[in-house]
Amino acid sequence: MTSTTELIKELREKTGAGFLDCKKSLEENDNDINKSIESLRKKGLAKASKKSDRVANEGAVGIYSNKDFTVLIKVNSETDFAAKSETFLNFLDTLGEIVLQKNQNLDKEQFLNLKYENGSVQDYFNAMIAKIGENLILNDLIIKENKNSNYSYYIHNSYKNNIGKILSLIEYSCKNIHNDVEILSKNLCMHIAAMKPESLNIDDLDKSLIANEEKIQRELILNSGKPLNIVDKILEGKMKKYFSEVTLLNQPYILDQDKTVNQIINEYSEDEYKIISFELISL
Repeated sequence: MTSTTELIKELREKTGAGFLDCKKSLEENDNDINKSIESLRKKGLAKASKKSDRVANEGAVGIYSNKDFTVLIKVNSETDFAAKSETFLNFLDTLGEIVLQKNQNLDKEQFLNLKYENGSVQDYFNAMIAKIGENLILNDLIIKENKNSNYSYYIHNSYKNNIGKILSLIEYSCKNIHNDVEILSKNLCMHIAAMKPESLNIDDLDKSLIANEEKIQRELILNSGKPLNIVDKILEGKMKKYFSEVTLLNQPYILDQDKTVNQIINEYSEDEYKIISFELISL
């Protein structure tokens, strides 16, 4: 005789519905799998598995923190309409709370497998997929330990004060934190959201990307008919321009185009201001 647990597992696999919904449906239908599936479908709770293959390019990014961790979460949905809904925003906030309550570093798989209510976080996702009627995907989960660092963030196209379409964050150290430092940090986050750097500095760039860019630029120079004896000089200038576009510290500062971000930061040398890292997540 098949146990109730096995029936619930089978029903969940066939419908994608949550643990509690499957349990309740089986109870209401005398443990008949087919009747339970039909019942869940009528209630709109058996659609998660069918929706899981649909493209989800919209969504939102949220930020959450306590004294120990700062958490960034990106969940994709199929439409912008769903991402703006109170149901979706509350869902994202609940995910953030779950991470903070766990209070440890997790990867996406570990997070989805966490126990939540009478099931798992993945079950919670499945239930929300059925409720919202769209595919939902946990795209990014970044957990940073606060330790001795400071954080500042900026949300662009915000839906609420901690959720929006673009989220930029900097981790920085500073000997003296005062109002000007806080303004600088916020402005640097705005700069990152607008200019979308790929790395902090040249040394942080993928070496293969640099080599590929040099190869492309060299070929372009040679194809333009420039004399061989000046190719390297021109290439040096081209690569300098490339680095000024993709590395944060070498980009022209968005609020003062005559200075680089690094030059702006150097103006706060007495405060020993230093960017440790940054994050940029967008839809």
